[in-house]
Amino acid sequence: MILFLYGEDTYRSKQKLEEVVTGYKKTHGSGLNFEIVDLKNSSYEKFRSNCSSVSMFEEKKLIILKNSFENKTFQENFLKEKERYLDSENIIVFYSKKKGDKRKKFFKFLNNKTKKQEFKLLKGKKLNRWIKQKIEEKGSEITSDALEKLVEYVQNDLWRASNEIEKIVNYKNKGKIKKEDILLLVKPKIKTDIFKTIDAIANQNKKKAFKLIHKHLEDGDSPLYLLSMINYQFRNLIIIKDLKEREVAYPRFKKETGLHPYVIKKSTSQIKKFNLKELKKIYNRILIVDRKVKTGKINSETGLDLLIEEIINY
Repeated sequence: MILFLYGEDTYRSKQKLEEVVTGYKKTHGSGLNFEIVDLKNSSYEKFRSNCSSVSMFEEKKLIILKNSFENKTFQENFLKEKERYLDSENIIVFYSKKKGDKRKKFFKFLNNKTKKQEFKLLKGKKLNRWIKQKIEEKGSEITSDALEKLVEYVQNDLWRASNEIEKIVNYKNKGKIKKEDILLLVKPKIKTDIFKTIDAIANQNKKKAFKLIHKHLEDGDSPLYLLSMINYQFRNLIIIKDLKEREVAYPRFKKETGLHPYVIKKSTSQIKKFNLKELKKIYNRILIVDRKVKTGKINSETGLDLLIEEIINY
């Protein structure tokens, strides 16, 4: 039997892989016929020999093959003898963190001839449901606005979402998780590219700012996420600008703000383009647009474009 587990959502694919291993170990207690092979550092010949050798306990073997898409020689040799593995009693699992090239013969074989499961990154309602379910599994509940804010902050990084859920549930202990709990305990997942966008806005480079924003959208970032990141970063700029004007020593910035050193460094550079009064006006405008988008008064992408236009024209 051949299983094919692949996709960008490594959290869920890893869970599925662990489920396969646990199920195998329950049935085959010796554990001596289970092997994980990294095909970056192993050959087809070694794999073939392992599959052909007889188990001393007369057990099925479980062989997990990682990084098969990176080993062309393995792919070519495997395809030549594919029938022997399809008919084998051994369990062969191809595990990949990548999508794979659907045009290639090797991928077509795995996609058409095996028991496959693709783990795409969760989005929208599916992502909300997953996070809500994980919270409920831990015996807690979350309000709808808190769930919205948590998803906005962690995006579809389920590894981070899982860690944040653990932290929030342990902190909350009793009662529903509320929006203020998320704001207190969770920091947004900030992509370094967002700083380039803020730089373009700060430099009043309208063409570049719009180009970068729409690149984010093309890459799958939601308009609400981008609004939250602009909100988050301009809030940081106000905090850092205030510290500078109060002549707080730079080494104390991290302790005073709780921000990552990289965020502090980028913010310190960006505040040179604004005075504190301008930053507060811009931040207020961001909050107004954010509220209009979330109440359905304007479309999120339109709101994002209008916001950038307004900030640049300050």
